[in-house]
Amino acid sequence: MMTKSMLMLRRRHGFVLLLVLLFVSGCVRTPSEPRESMALQPPVVHPLDSPAGPDSREPNLFATDDGRVILSWVEKGSENRYRLRFVVRTSKVWSDARTVAEGANWFINWADFPSVISLNDGSFAAHWLVKSGAGTYAYDVNVARAEDGGDWSKPIVPHADKTQTEHGFVSLLPLTDGRIGAIWLDGRNFSNTQHGEGDHGAAKANMTLRYAAIDRSGTVSDEAVLDERVCECCQTAATMTETGAVVVYRDRSPDEVRDIYVVRYQAGQWSSPQPVHVDGWKIDGCPVNGPSISAYGRQVAVAWYTEAGNNPRVNVAFSKDAGASFGPPHQIDDGDAVGRVGVAMLPDGGVYVCWLSGTVESGAIKVRRVTADGTLGPVAIVATSDISRSSGFPRLARMGDEILFAWTEFGKPSYVRTAIAGLN
Repeated sequence: MMTKSMLMLRRRHGFVLLLVLLFVSGCVRTPSEPRESMALQPPVVHPLDSPAGPDSREPNLFATDDGRVILSWVEKGSENRYRLRFVVRTSKVWSDARTVAEGANWFINWADFPSVISLNDGSFAAHWLVKSGAGTYAYDVNVARAEDGGDWSKPIVPHADKTQTEHGFVSLLPLTDGRIGAIWLDGRNFSNTQHGEGDHGAAKANMTLRYAAIDRSGTVSDEAVLDERVCECCQTAATMTETGAVVVYRDRSPDEVRDIYVVRYQAGQWSSPQPVHVDGWKIDGCPVNGPSISAYGRQVAVAWYTEAGNNPRVNVAFSKDAGASFGPPHQIDDGDAVGRVGVAMLPDGGVYVCWLSGTVESGAIKVRRVTADGTLGPVAIVATSDISRSSGFPRLARMGDEILFAWTEFGKPSYVRTAIAGLN
């Protein structure tokens, strides 16, 4: 028969056990349950006249520190020539379109596209991809600078390996000292293997993530290998914080887990690669679906796509310490996620995230606001869209109190379309 003291002891032990379980469960980082707020209003998206003409594709957006947005795109010319063009949006008006470069030997791809950014001294930098050999994926990175966006310098190749292999999926950074920071996927270790989009995972060599800086004279320095083994054809993304550069990309483990990783440049050196979150997505081929990053001060947000556990979803995670650590991810899609994400951070620490969703029969570019604590605003549709590769990757950027969107409207010819929404 149980005495009163024995009963009290059992209750005390049970209470202590409950406290231990609660403490342990609180220390395990798991994806947060989505929380929707009726107080947040859906963004009201308005079509915007695009400055891009017919046969335009692969748009990119870059938000400058002084409140402008640069829109760049690839445009097809005559005789299979392509050119990289861009405009700057200031005070709700597009500038005249200008051409950075053009050529007949460019590598043109729906997932690996050029960019134009603004540097800290007000000049511009751009990158595009040029074929280096007969192989399908033999191409080099070309980087150029222009003082006023008109007269561009002779292009510089930031990698010196001279192999006829893949060099692409570039992210450019405006370094604080006026140099251009370039991050890219480097395939020099693939020089004796055959690989291609969709079957990169079958290759035996490793794709690497590399970095170099380019000064005003075109001198390349500070070359570094940031990761020795990464996913072969997912976009990289990079941003500057108060304490330095932060780069995100899709890693590739020896057993083919391909989660999103981060490296940071702090106190004159690059950190070792760390996962933004351990999704555990094991896949034998490259999903061609890279992350997006945005920062404001020391606040950083990363958005990405994963199918870990056979559950397609779009996640976003926040950092308050310039990317040194991230909180648990918040799933932000509303079903049928395809990925191809973009993220833009707000001064209050929240973000707007856009992504592609739908089926072969019907797709859409969607956007929603997410607060810093993971609360979700309503989903809004930016535009209906084909979800095939030809539709590319929708982009977004914040410009003051507005969010600007750009995407490829697939067709014959294709068009770069744009839209805008006010911040709620």
